[in-house]
Amino acid sequence: MSAPTLEATTPTEHPVASPSSTDDDLDHALDIYLAERRRLFRIAYQILQDVAGAEDVLQEVWLRWQLTYRPKVESPAAYLTTTTTHLALNVVQSARHRHETPTEPHLVNRDDRAAQDPSLRAEQTAAIEDALALLMSRLTPDGLAAYVLRKAFGYAYAELARLLRVSGPNARVLVSRAQGRLTSGRVRPVSPESHRRLVVAFRTAAGTGDLEDLTHLLAAHTPYGAA
Repeated sequence: MSAPTLEATTPTEHPVASPSSTDDDLDHALDIYLAERRRLFRIAYQILQDVAGAEDVLQEVWLRWQLTYRPKVESPAAYLTTTTTHLALNVVQSARHRHETPTEPHLVNRDDRAAQDPSLRAEQTAAIEDALALLMSRLTPDGLAAYVLRKAFGYAYAELARLLRVSGPNARVLVSRAQGRLTSGRVRPVSPESHRRLVVAFRTAAGTGDLEDLTHLLAAHTPYGAA
């Protein structure tokens, strides 16, 4: 059957599909992927600010989705969103370590044409809303704080430890556990007002580089309160 062209890569940390998977199964997987593709592209592009890079991420997402044991996936949309977010953030972190990206917050390009394009700006806002809603539904407050500040803004573990009032090793554990919980089937209700406040604070931090409101909002809901 025809499918999106993909580079040969080796997926990790996801269940592998059974050899008995049929062509019908793969056709159904492709239907699900294509139904979500536009939204997934928004997420990848919002993080990477690069069309080609976003397309590369989506190719890898499709490959992983093919090889995943899909009967075990309770929410395909959530799985695809999580995979897209992880892969895009990994690209950003890798480039940052190679000094190929600026050290300022990298989720928003302030010189981006979205500043003059209302439709693109709306798409970027929707991508942020989708990603944060997923994180809020699956992570504990301290896990949410640790994951967002570490993965989106590159906080060092020592900084996380100080902000969340935990030890350095515990800060690492919080991030690791958050990553694991993103792929679990358990979700909790998300307050629309809490979601709105987090989206506003996140966009302000990404757009201006001033993280004070975001860190205060995230830390205030952890077991130890704001530092």
